[in-house]
Amino acid sequence: MNIAMTIDNLQKNYGNHTVLKGISFDVKKGEVFAILGVNGAGKTTTLECIEGLRKYDQGVITINGKMGIQLQSSSLPEHIKPMEAVQLFAKWNKVKIDQVMLTTLCIDKLAKQQYFQLSTGQKRRLHLALALISNPDILFLDEPTAGLDVEARISLHAQIRKLKDRGKTIILTSHDMAEVEILCDRIAILNNGNIVFLGTFEELRKKIGKHYSIKIETNQGNDIVETDNVSDTLLKLLENYKQKGILVLDITISRGTLEQHFIELARRNL
Repeated sequence: MNIAMTIDNLQKNYGNHTVLKGISFDVKKGEVFAILGVNGAGKTTTLECIEGLRKYDQGVITINGKMGIQLQSSSLPEHIKPMEAVQLFAKWNKVKIDQVMLTTLCIDKLAKQQYFQLSTGQKRRLHLALALISNPDILFLDEPTAGLDVEARISLHAQIRKLKDRGKTIILTSHDMAEVEILCDRIAILNNGNIVFLGTFEELRKKIGKHYSIKIETNQGNDIVETDNVSDTLLKLLENYKQKGILVLDITISRGTLEQHFIELARRNL
């Protein structure tokens, strides 16, 4: 079996308000899978139902393997030391501490510090280490790089890639579309309690349209134009510049980003 997790017709209500309207998807073993959506779309509720943190009203959740969870906001006692937290979690899970994993995440360098003294990046690494204590098959990462500086973000991205190389299945949420694009194999986009897209980035581009961005540098400034037809748009722009006597210095053409496609799909469904 190459399926790590299956969600079938998941529904969740808060009183008369339906948050999840029967969503279904599966996650393959060894892939990095992102659940995306604007605020209020239902992605956090989806994760919490899958993780067992929240009861759901209808549907079937099938998990093939052991789960590890790194919450976006984890609370530990202010004065606990990182290694004390690691030892506590290891005892709870009845496992031996993986010293290699701790060294890789630089937890061993935090031995003398207390939790309240750690930076945001150090806390994120500690939370990831605690999620990995039990050597899970499936790892949930909720906004794993939120609040991190560039160096810490790059470091955590490298750790996620190493976990994937080890065969871990990773499910994450993120508001950073560039991060999702470089890390994930497939994505599910939620909107108003429904899945409006499920697939790869290339499939998303085909669904939305090619959508190119043309940046033209002239002697009077820069212009950026979005289009689905590069040749026609570019010819019209160049003809317009010629008629006005504007000198074109440089032209850059790029395909639409995941963020542009995501916004376009959200607008369509809104």
